[in-house]
Amino acid sequence: MIIFAKDQFDATREQLLLEINHLSDTEFNDKPDAQNWSIAQICHHLILVEEATKKAVTWGLKSQEQSSPERKDMQLLLDRKRKFQAPSIVEPAENPFHVQKMVELLATTRAEFLGFLETIEDADALAKHTMKHPALGECPLDQWIEQIYLHEQRHIQQIQEIKNSWQQASN
Repeated sequence: MIIFAKDQFDATREQLLLEINHLSDTEFNDKPDAQNWSIAQICHHLILVEEATKKAVTWGLKSQEQSSPERKDMQLLLDRKRKFQAPSIVEPAENPFHVQKMVELLATTRAEFLGFLETIEDADALAKHTMKHPALGECPLDQWIEQIYLHEQRHIQQIQEIKNSWQQASN
């Protein structure tokens, strides 16, 4: 499971970096409108979600309660028509970011997360323990891990939508 997830993590992150690497800092921090995040804020949000997921999995594994939790349809995360409100703990900062600094932060956070996954001695326990997910409800811990790259794919779509709106505005 974790090896599969690492392949998905790597492919998704590579796609994210392709979307942001060639942006100027101005483009990176440009908000589409007052209600929506900039691409920089989306990336900061991804970092915060990864850190929060690490905490949730840690807490869930410490829980003594084991069960056969209901599996969630994780593909729901990819449906951009479904709107989710980000919990305040994973809301991005308002201050501007530099593209290169964000790329470094993304790399650091991912390395820490993958290192954390390697410390999990009983990978089977991930399917037997749950934590309440803000968008999905009570969710098995292995699906918390899976949601990292699916959530990132959702936001890659959002970044592409922002970039497409720039092209349409310039035509």
